[in-house]
Amino acid sequence: MTLREVLHAHIPTLSSSSTFRDAVDKMDIYQFQGLVLVDGQLRPFGVITEGDLSRAIVHRGNLADLANEKASDFCSKDPVTMGPGTEISDALHLMISRGITLLPVVEEGRMIGIVLRVDLMQALLMDLKAPPA
Repeated sequence: MTLREVLHAHIPTLSSSSTFRDAVDKMDIYQFQGLVLVDGQLRPFGVITEGDLSRAIVHRGNLADLANEKASDFCSKDPVTMGPGTEISDALHLMISRGITLLPVVEEGRMIGIVLRVDLMQALLMDLKAPPA
């Protein structure tokens, strides 16, 4: 099974002009714990997670001060990406070994979707055959 078979294709993204507030709002509305920042050609340039936002609050000490700051100031830059033909077991291994929870899936440099670690775990478990009775 490949990433193309399990990816989330219709996902919210952020742009270089998106704010901290935009990130919080989209994570809440779409119930994703992380978002990908993309440029005008849908090339991913960052990933921001709920953990990144929480660390910013702890560091700054005041959520209100962060609301209008650029989300890109708090994201992980140059995210790891994989192609849609990647086997899910290979992607899961990479994600676990690097501590990645959200992986942009790209084709010809453009993001076509994302996968979450839990998506890959679920797909692999569903693929297992039931043990003999």
